[in-house]
Amino acid sequence: MNPVETRLDEHLPADHKLSKVYRVGAGLTGMLLVAFGILGLTGHVGFFDTGGDHVLGLNTNGALGVLSICVGVLLFVGMVVGGNFASTLNIVLGLLFIASGFVNLALLDTGLNFLAFEIQNVLFSFVVGVMLMWFGMYGRVGSALPHDNPYWRARHPDQAAREERYRSARYRPGPSGA
Repeated sequence: MNPVETRLDEHLPADHKLSKVYRVGAGLTGMLLVAFGILGLTGHVGFFDTGGDHVLGLNTNGALGVLSICVGVLLFVGMVVGGNFASTLNIVLGLLFIASGFVNLALLDTGLNFLAFEIQNVLFSFVVGVMLMWFGMYGRVGSALPHDNPYWRARHPDQAAREERYRSARYRPGPSGA
């Protein structure tokens, strides 16, 4: 039995200063997507028009405009809520953007391209996906400090004390001093 219990989000408290990175990242990306969606809808392009219209160098139609606004608002909500919710939301949406890039890359020259994607849209989807994942993982995912590191011990004094008690009880020398 392991006396040390850890959770994935334990190393990043909700009020951690790094949360500003993924809050701002989510908010800026959300505002960009909302702007793209609104500009796409003002072009009066059909909802599933595969010819689309160009907005900010990307092809769009009504469905992509509405989808962009919805995802943008969701990212903005993540910014407002902040904390681990914003981080997790950025990671999940980043993965979805990358998956969308691959799916729409496969659908480019088919009749199933109902979001009117072109190669620029695919590349944008990949870039936004990686960017959102980076915002979400910043300060949360990576190599962790070892538990004997003084910085880790300063951030987790209760757990460090528990581990020290466990080590001293487990490795206490016997009566012969061995």
